[in-house]
Amino acid sequence: MLIIDDFGTEGLDVRERGDLLEIVEDRYGRSSTVVTSQRDPKDWHAVIGDETIGDAVCDRLVHNAHRIKLGGPSLRKTKAADLTAGGEAAKAK
Repeated sequence: MLIIDDFGTEGLDVRERGDLLEIVEDRYGRSSTVVTSQRDPKDWHAVIGDETIGDAVCDRLVHNAHRIKLGGPSLRKTKAADLTAGGEAAKAK
């Protein structure tokens, strides 16, 4: 299994988009790939930076995908608030 975490935080250059296509193409139909992203897959073409390569990558990733869209507040913010509240409660004792 390959996990691509936080895909789309930065655009890809020519070499990176070629590498991504090669990796996705080699794995297609044979191995699992998990992609996490703050961006919707419809916006990945802009990140990839080339319409043709974007089509090829998205076709291979999205074709047989199980898509899970999460919502709600950030767990990092929730945990940070809990830690802060816990620290304040300890100081009050």
